[in-house]
Amino acid sequence: MFLFITLGVFLLMEGVSWFTHKYIMHGFGWYLHEDHHQPKYQGFEKNDAFFVVFAIPSMLLIYFGSNTEYNYLLHIGFGILCYGVAYFLVHDVLIHQRFKWFKNTNNNYLRGLRKAHKIHHKNMGKEDSQCFGMLLVPFKYFQKPKL
Repeated sequence: MFLFITLGVFLLMEGVSWFTHKYIMHGFGWYLHEDHHQPKYQGFEKNDAFFVVFAIPSMLLIYFGSNTEYNYLLHIGFGILCYGVAYFLVHDVLIHQRFKWFKNTNNNYLRGLRKAHKIHHKNMGKEDSQCFGMLLVPFKYFQKPKL
């Protein structure tokens, strides 16, 4: 039962991430997200503050879920944590190469994610961006280009 809670929250977090990216990061939170859309960035960015924003509820849920009779809170926190780890590995490691761990991948799914994110960053401004998802992006990005 608790595994389903963790997995369900993990899946739900893709929607939360999409909504947050589209309406907060590209909305009133643009001040923090803007440096992420600059062509060359190194080290920490203001955008990294969003990791903390998502980590706080995860930590609190894990803490209260492990110290009370409300065990389901622990698994909700784990779901958020697992999504955060996936986000870090896909977004920061695979896509932006902030760490050079997975430089060359031939996996079609991972290449599609990379392509969709590249389209998102093609527009360096706050408006008119597309592809706000991280793990679920439109199918067209997974298709091979027609010659």
